[in-house]
Amino acid sequence: MVSAVAGRMSRNSAELAAGCGVLVLLGGLLALAVVDKGRRHETGYRLHAAFAHIDGLSVGSDVRLAGVTVGQVVDERVNPSDYKAQVTFTVRPDVQLPTDSAAIITSDSLLGGKYVALSPGASESMLRPGGGIAETQGAISLEQLLSRFIFSVTDTMTKANQPRANPGAAPQGAVPAPGGHTGGSDLP
Repeated sequence: MVSAVAGRMSRNSAELAAGCGVLVLLGGLLALAVVDKGRRHETGYRLHAAFAHIDGLSVGSDVRLAGVTVGQVVDERVNPSDYKAQVTFTVRPDVQLPTDSAAIITSDSLLGGKYVALSPGASESMLRPGGGIAETQGAISLEQLLSRFIFSVTDTMTKANQPRANPGAAPQGAVPAPGGHTGGSDLP
């Protein structure tokens, strides 16, 4: 009986030690993930661009060229002199961009995140590290697109229905005859 109790106690101690070891290991992996997330994995050279709107773009967003990720956004701030968003991003060292290249903020999908799409220019000279892209297009929000579409459809429908709403109205520019008639016979 004493040996059975001692065997059970040693088995419980071994299970407890294994459980504590697993918890310590999981805690270490979680701490490593949190600490590593704060670090920037910067490779490549930095470029700058100014945008009117960067809605939905954030630090860590992709920078893509022809659909391939070639860098990431590393900093965002507002320029107090012109109130534009200054975006700093990296580009892989093997990707050399002409000085007349463009940067466009676009969406991954309707509900997805934003990224910077690069469109290379045709200039013979290349952007240097720390250089700036002058040709930019800011983000267009889904709400703006929908409101433009709805306004356009509503305006078109209103214009199409105006002649039907007033079928007896005088044509545009017609001058009424004396007595209030716009023309035709004098019969009641």
